[in-house]
Amino acid sequence: MKNQLTTDRLSISIMTLDDADLLYDLDQDPNVMKYINGGVLTSRADINNIYIPRLKSYLKPVKGWGLWKVFNKNIQGHADDRDNFVGWVLIRPMGFFTETPEFDNLEIGWRFKKSAWGQGFATESAKAIIDLLIKHQLDVVKFSAIADENNVGSINIMKKLGMQFINKQQHPDVVGDAEVVLYSMEVIRT
Repeated sequence: MKNQLTTDRLSISIMTLDDADLLYDLDQDPNVMKYINGGVLTSRADINNIYIPRLKSYLKPVKGWGLWKVFNKNIQGHADDRDNFVGWVLIRPMGFFTETPEFDNLEIGWRFKKSAWGQGFATESAKAIIDLLIKHQLDVVKFSAIADENNVGSINIMKKLGMQFINKQQHPDVVGDAEVVLYSMEVIRT
């Protein structure tokens, strides 16, 4: 399976463990982090000691698992210049960090720079990745996404992707009272 996609506006490819700078830069805006952790900026130490090791644990490019970095091709310069980076799309088995990961149900998530909000980049890139995975990962039967129930932007993306509200639940990766909404869609192959 190829790990590089393009749309009319975007260049999309799997992140490597060497992309820590992109992760760090994205997480330096309290608006971006608002529904992740209340707006706390991610430290360089957290990128190196938490984010990169977590990414390493589920990064499987042959299956399309990982963080897909998204670049706006319509900004001056090369399509994959760091200045053109607008965000990422997550793909991994739902509940990956639990005792019962769902390997046929892929979690999809996204985080984009505020300057990219409202332009359809998250929906466009997520749709391209879903279409690729449906074509090449025949064992996948469902895509699911979670978000803070107040994160209207992310919930709207879920709906645009064709996902339906399933329930409210405790966040599977967070200890404590972090409640999220779960949206899912069944894979339909023609």
